[in-house]
Amino acid sequence: MYIVNSYALAVVLCIVTMICWGSWGNTQKLAAKNWRYELYYWDYTIGILLFSILLCFTLGSFGSEGRSFIPDLMQLDSSRAVSALTGGVIFNASNILLAAAVSIAGMSVAFPLGVGIALVLGVFINYIGEPKGNASMLFIGVALVALAIICNGLAAKSKGEGNQDSKNSRKGIILAVAAGVLMSFFYRFVAAAMDLNNFENPTPGMATPYTAFFIFSCGIFLSNFVFNTLAMRYPFVGTPVGYSQYFKGSMKTHMVGMLGGVIWGLGTAFSYIAAGKAGAAISYALGQGAPMIAALWGVFVWKEFKGCPRITMRLLGMMFILFIIGLSLITIAGA
Repeated sequence: MYIVNSYALAVVLCIVTMICWGSWGNTQKLAAKNWRYELYYWDYTIGILLFSILLCFTLGSFGSEGRSFIPDLMQLDSSRAVSALTGGVIFNASNILLAAAVSIAGMSVAFPLGVGIALVLGVFINYIGEPKGNASMLFIGVALVALAIICNGLAAKSKGEGNQDSKNSRKGIILAVAAGVLMSFFYRFVAAAMDLNNFENPTPGMATPYTAFFIFSCGIFLSNFVFNTLAMRYPFVGTPVGYSQYFKGSMKTHMVGMLGGVIWGLGTAFSYIAAGKAGAAISYALGQGAPMIAALWGVFVWKEFKGCPRITMRLLGMMFILFIIGLSLITIAGA
């Protein structure tokens, strides 16, 4: 299997993760023109699962280092498999809430709040599980990211003032916060299934990052039959939607959703692959710089803050600055 052998390359992969995690929501925005997010989300999870299979039989099976996918899957301890599967279930519950928040409040609000909260809590959880890197530098960086989240929340509040949709905006913010709290836990379960200290010769019974990602993806897809079915029957906004409507979608619409899953899956796989050199806490933290990327898309491409007061734009500017400094310190912490 392919293994990262340098911290610098691990950081590059984490930056790709950040871009992917902050950009997949664009496909939801594109599909939303004629497609409910609950229907989009089915294609999204299918895209993740298909990409994980492709990755396992390519990068996960090539090369002479480590264990290739099939032998690794066959020797995996059941408790490790359950851990990765649980990570997928937790992630899916949180991401459905985040997708709902994006559909209500927009990318530039939902992502920084939801994923930013997941970053702050998740770094603590992952560092406790697998301490790696300069703790002081890491947590100072996380503190700056927390300030960036506060700036984003204030910007979102000023955006909604005097707006007739402010009630929906508040609902979107609440959903984003709930998504962030849940999302902070998923990575630790997947990391626990892997031997992060020795990808070259993983401990028997533990998974390579490729196998862990595949099982994690299965957890997402299988739990979708519960979580997304509930979201379809009891939507946060709008009327209930049925499965028959999903099969009426055009091939182009379905492909947009699957593309979103592939983009997110690529970022997640790179994060797990990089964790061997960077450590789970730092790999997770750098990837979760995604809110900054999502906010850039929301502000400059989707114009979600067009016509807002000057104070709103100043708060957004401060958010970007704090994110950049915080992520830089997180990167230095693992060097």
